[in-house]
Amino acid sequence: AQGPKPSKHFPVPCFVSIGDMVRVKAYELRSKTSKELLKELDDMKSELAQLRVAKVSGGAASKLAKIKIVRKSIARILTVYNQKQKAEARKQYKGKKHMPLDLRPKKTRKIRRALKTEQKYA
Repeated sequence: AQGPKPSKHFPVPCFVSIGDMVRVKAYELRSKTSKELLKELDDMKSELAQLRVAKVSGGAASKLAKIKIVRKSIARILTVYNQKQKAEARKQYKGKKHMPLDLRPKKTRKIRRALKTEQKYA
């Protein structure tokens, strides 16, 4: 069964409950601050630890199925957090002469080595 549908009158909560399971939506995470994301990450990691303890001690099947969902949720939170960090870094270095290698456009080695248009026609 799917969670509630979003409407302009009733915003959807960040967690969509699937039975007893909790899933995080990436587009909802993007509206949160970095501190909120880290707090949510801590919550998920502690929940994962509890689920792993339940797995060892012979927990219910629903808890075992929830491990995968929590792991994926942690991955989503980390992905959004890292995207935010990289966007902040790009903003910080915009217009500067030098930029860290990981923020530069990747393209191909040949294109990166080629003369820029203003150099070609100088």
